[in-house]
Amino acid sequence: MKAMILAAGLGTRLRPLTNTMPKPLLPVGGTPLIVWNLLLLRRHGIRDVVINLHYLAPMIQQALGDGSKYGMRISYSHERVLLGTGGALKQVEGSFNGEPILVLNGDTLVEIDLEAVIAFHRTRHAAATLVVRTDPDAASWGLVEMDDDQRIVRITGKGLPSPILAHPRMFAGVHLLHPRLLRDISKGQASSIIDAYLAAIQRGDAVLGFEHQGYWSDVGTPQRYSQAEHDATTGMIQLSSRLPTVQPVR
Repeated sequence: MKAMILAAGLGTRLRPLTNTMPKPLLPVGGTPLIVWNLLLLRRHGIRDVVINLHYLAPMIQQALGDGSKYGMRISYSHERVLLGTGGALKQVEGSFNGEPILVLNGDTLVEIDLEAVIAFHRTRHAAATLVVRTDPDAASWGLVEMDDDQRIVRITGKGLPSPILAHPRMFAGVHLLHPRLLRDISKGQASSIIDAYLAAIQRGDAVLGFEHQGYWSDVGTPQRYSQAEHDATTGMIQLSSRLPTVQPVR
């Protein structure tokens, strides 16, 4: 399975820290934020990664190279204009060879068993699986509503009719989707993958929520960046910031 890390954003909420450095390269516990995501993927056996780039793109590409120093293969998708989550995935859909795509936000730190997410997705024959979590401020992040069978019925109030009993959750920025959901997205145009998920929900496709109860942090503001740094230095985040012995990619 291949993965995509979304790393094209401008990082405006973290200025002035991001005036001269793209957000994915900001250090957390001495390791660039995006490398934490690479190590998470590698820990769970995923070594082929596509990273989309826009703001200060050469800095990210120079820092990570082809991925060989992490025992991974990294390719890049350059966006002349920001394409959003839907447009970013559409631009590289051919590289996934019809297989499910695992997507991570480049500005999120999460301690999660990705193999369990993938197994859940496959066992339930899902069109898409979104990692969700309970949060008292779920509505401010974009409310995701899920029924007792872990099927997502509404996202930000859109989807199936409201009488369906559902549980409020927030989307944690990790998701897995079948590339067929990209068919109706226009290539080269900005769009949100959420629109494709809503269309799938309304068609009756299985768009599921995988409950996550472990560590999660959106490193999007100076306050949350400071908290993530504290969490890393105190050992609250269990991902190793030291690279293990690198095995060659075959």
